[in-house]
Formats: sequence, C-alpha cells, structure tokens
Amino acid sequence: MKSEFKTKLIQHILNKKNDEKGFTLIELLVVIIIIGILAAIALPSFLNQAAKARQSEAKTYTGSMNRTQQAYFLEKQEFAPNLVTLALGVAQTTQNYAYGVARNGGRTASGVTQSVNVFGAPLATATPGAGTVSDTIVGGDAASVKGYTGGVNVATPAGSNEATTLAVLCEAALPPVNGGNTTDSAVGTNRFVTFSTNAAPTCNTTIGTTLLGFVPIQ
Repeated sequence: MKSEFKTKLIQHILNKKNDEKGFTLIELLVVIIIIGILAAIALPSFLNQAAKARQSEAKTYTGSMNRTQQAYFLEKQEFAPNLVTLALGVAQTTQNYAYGVARNGGRTASGVTQSVNVFGAPLATATPGAGTVSDTIVGGDAASVKGYTGGVNVATPAGSNEATTLAVLCEAALPPVNGGNTTDSAVGTNRFVTFSTNAAPTCNTTIGTTLLGFVPIQ
C-alpha cells in the first residue's frame, strides 16, 4: 500500500507540475505571428470603414443641399447663390470637408445657366460668398476621402410642357491622394456635372483626358 501511495503521489506532483508549465518561447512566437497576421488582415478593412464614416457626412450634407436648392427654387424662382443664402444650417467647414454653392444663373437666366452646383470637398478651404456671389471651394490634393458634388437644373422633360427642378448627386471615383478629383469650384462649375434643359444633370465620369471623374449615387 505504501509503495502504491508513493507512486500515486509522485504521479500527482508530476501532473501538477505539467499543468503549471507556461508557454515555450516558440509557442509565444507562433502566437505573436498569428496575431500580427490577423491584424494585417483586419487593418485595411478598419481604415476603409473609418473613411466611409467620414464620407457619409459629405454625402448627407451635399444631398441635403441639393434638396434644399429645389425647395428654395420652388419658393423664390431662382437658386440660392451661396450657402449662407441657402440657410440650410450646414457648417461651411468641418474637420474633413468644406461645403459651398456655385450658382450658374440668377432669376433672369435661361437655358442651362439656370442651374446650381453644390460641393462637399475633402480637406478644402472655403471662402463664403456674399449677396449674389457664390462660395469658393478649393479642394485638398492630399485628402484620403472622396469628394462629392451635386447639381440642380431647371428642365422640361420630354413629353411634358411643365418645367421642374431635377438633381443629381455625384461621388468621386477616387480620393485625391490616389489621383481622384479635388472637387474644386474654382476650376469651373461644369467640370463635374453636365446640365440640361430637358433632363436631369449628369455626373461627368471623366475629367479631361487623365482624371477619373464622378459616379452618380442619387
């Protein structure tokens, strides 16, 4: 009995010692490598989601600017020339974007000049317009989020004899840091959107011969 007891006691001590044994250096290295691989896989997705969260602000604001311009025209029979006159309550500049309006024609304008652009430009500077003067938006070339622009024009669609306001909202194909357009109002309002007298405005999918343009999202 004594011999059997000693054998069981020794076995219990050895098992307890094995249970208390920690990771070896090789096991720790394997764990660290696996964590590194998982982090490398997850990081791009995390950064992409962060960029989308920032872009959602500009998408919401520029879409609201389009709709408010349509309501403004319904009441005033002209488009608001700048963000202050539009009175939407949107900040001209936020942490990631600058916003503004560029009107192409006032109450007496005719044809495609009776239209307006709205801008949500990343890492941009904004100079507010006053009176009938439009805002000036100068986009940032190093921005890692996409730019947004929109347009509203007065059109009489085919088959109708009633003029109405039609709008489009456009998203840049790429962020400026990757060669996308900077959404800069100073280069001309028709650079990003093409206006019409019988249809809704359209996004310009190419800018010149080298730059990718915009894609419609609304």
